[in-house]
Amino acid sequence: PAARQAGRVLLNSTESPHGPTPAAAAAARDIVPASGRYLFGLGRELATEFATQNGLPVDHVAVYGGSSDPLDRAALAFTSASAPIVIPDPTFEAVADTAARHGATVHRVPLRADGSHDVRAMAAAAPHAGLVSVCNPTNPTGPVPARTELDWLLANKPAASVLLVDEAYIHYSDERSMLDRVAAGDDIVVLRTFSKLYGMAGLRLGLALGRPELLAKLAAYGGNPLPVTALAAGLASLRDADVIPQRRRENAALRERTIAWLQARGFACLPSAANCFMVDVGGDGKAFAAAMAERGVVIGRAWPVWPQRVRVTVGTEAEMARFREVFAEVAAASGRPAAASA
Repeated sequence: PAARQAGRVLLNSTESPHGPTPAAAAAARDIVPASGRYLFGLGRELATEFATQNGLPVDHVAVYGGSSDPLDRAALAFTSASAPIVIPDPTFEAVADTAARHGATVHRVPLRADGSHDVRAMAAAAPHAGLVSVCNPTNPTGPVPARTELDWLLANKPAASVLLVDEAYIHYSDERSMLDRVAAGDDIVVLRTFSKLYGMAGLRLGLALGRPELLAKLAAYGGNPLPVTALAAGLASLRDADVIPQRRRENAALRERTIAWLQARGFACLPSAANCFMVDVGGDGKAFAAAMAERGVVIGRAWPVWPQRVRVTVGTEAEMARFREVFAEVAAASGRPAAASA
């Protein structure tokens, strides 16, 4: 709030600029008077709602406070000193960091030039891997791996491993989820979060989907009652039939207009189906982002393997207009002029 009041534009953390839906916000407010109780039944209601909507048995659904928690649990449950983890590079590194901290070797497989996963290289990277992790759509780049490639990876991964598919950004894409493979009982865990399209990053709510014995391995690391405000908002979000198509459509239109603006000025962008994209600024990405932040527009980071590319979250129409203005200023100051017009 302080940053927003100061007029800063925050395009750095792949959050939704719209926040929770009106129905979700109302549900969270309305349940506060009852929050002196744990209300355990609310979590079961959420799991049942999601299972019904997605054709899953309810025992294939586990509710967590965001998706970072089950991401860490997967690293602890399925990797060890003798069971490495395979991840793309670059990616959201949290699962690999947790695996490495408890002794697992991390095998990093470079993304393809277009930002997509090299699934054949991932399958071959570590014959004794315990966990193979992908994002669908990818993070930080945004492309969607073809469903046929994910199916191939599931069929050809190391036999003793589990495929972890983080679908944090799936709602922004038209690509089919891997939940049908969860229903089939395959060696797969799919993660979902309410932090992205549903606009609930600060409320913390997520799901792990898998057959019961896989979910039991995650649950073995303890549990905790969940905030009833998040559960109520999550239920309202799931029951809002319009929010996904509406926000997907708006995000895609603004994302593609911004990418077109950048490309017309000579700045290469990777294709994206998420609420973010990566742009090559033609120089030190970290320095470019710092210069933008000094001018009030905070964008995402660069990754060591791609030091000239920075991630940009898609904000509101007004925020992206300001992004273009400041990007043009910083580009000109760094010797790569871009017209400042919207």
